[in-house]
Amino acid sequence: MEQPFINKEKNSFYSKNTEKNQVIELYGLAFMGFLIPFLIGHPQLLVGVCVNALIIRSALSMSARKALPVLVMPSLGALARGIIFGPYTVYLVYLTPFIWTGNFILFQAFRLKGKRDWNYPQTILGGAALKAGFLFSSAYILYSTGLIPKVFLAAMGAMQFTTAFVAGFSVYLMVRAESE
Repeated sequence: MEQPFINKEKNSFYSKNTEKNQVIELYGLAFMGFLIPFLIGHPQLLVGVCVNALIIRSALSMSARKALPVLVMPSLGALARGIIFGPYTVYLVYLTPFIWTGNFILFQAFRLKGKRDWNYPQTILGGAALKAGFLFSSAYILYSTGLIPKVFLAAMGAMQFTTAFVAGFSVYLMVRAESE
């Protein structure tokens, strides 16, 4: 049986190197998660696909605790930009905790993928549907209570499903290409 590490020093080096790579990946994904909505802003389809791809990518390589910045930073980038929804940006503040939760739902769908008998296409469909369903339901309740305008219903429903689905498919293609 082949030993993966020859001695303690070499084992310690590889362990630290792996931790260093994980930290670099985490900060890179979180930084991109902030910058994409902050710098690009529009169209929502492009920004949403990119952000959801970062979330899904983080789900495939890190724990929920470590990925928290990746789940939170895109909303903060959108708020910082202040013009994604034009005059409606102030309403985004009401939706931010729900968006964070929706991101976590998508993240968890892909984290649980390896622990269930789901295949990847089912995970994409399920994760996208769960995230979009949660966000649309949340937006609908906020709209019904008069806290946000109707424009958010489309942005938090079908658009969320589309961006999460396209992102899941894109990450799938990237992961397949990396493994070949």
